[in-house]
Amino acid sequence: MTNQRSFKTRVRARMAKTGESYTTARRHLINRSAGPDPEAPPAPAAAQTERIADDLLRDRTGQGWAQWFAVLDAASAAERTHTEIARHLVAEHEVPGWWAQSITVGYEQARGLRSPGQRRGGGFEVSASRTVAAPAARLFEAFADETARARWLPDVEVRVRTATAPRSFRADWAGGPTRIVVGFDAVGESKTRVNVLHEKLTGAEQATQLKAYWRERLTALKVLLESNGDNR
Repeated sequence: MTNQRSFKTRVRARMAKTGESYTTARRHLINRSAGPDPEAPPAPAAAQTERIADDLLRDRTGQGWAQWFAVLDAASAAERTHTEIARHLVAEHEVPGWWAQSITVGYEQARGLRSPGQRRGGGFEVSASRTVAAPAARLFEAFADETARARWLPDVEVRVRTATAPRSFRADWAGGPTRIVVGFDAVGESKTRVNVLHEKLTGAEQATQLKAYWRERLTALKVLLESNGDNR
């Protein structure tokens, strides 16, 4: 309580000095400290799981979790749909599409709008990612080329919906109704972060199974491409 009262005093002091509204002054102070919001309710423990590392998020988007949460709170994002929040991040803050989606999911979980693995509205989805020492084009080929894909993702029917080299890959999974959305984010000239989102899952049990599955499969892909000179 003392920490919260002190923070409010600092906000009001800034308001008096700058003429800003309470919300604007509060946001500037949070952004300056890059720390948690003293006035925000504690996030559910489950919301802390599987969150992208703060330093990585800051490197790729310019701000960390606390800063993005403050930005979205100021925009009344808790009252918006998932799509509206993501579009706001893209249009108003120039956040790339996949990162806008990730920030939106993290925000919704932290504010209790969804459970980990659950979409707003009740459906389920899971995500997994790995950074691989290989160019983006090589990672894209590992998904888009049927022969290359069979080397690390065997015995699964994948029906390609769209594929844009070397940025994205979408496909129906095992005959449907679930599907995968894959993004490839270059990290320098020789490293790529591959991000898999598996959508339209039937429930929490399937989400748990597929979460473990994609962790294991992306690790297998990483080992394959980084060994025996196969990361050409």
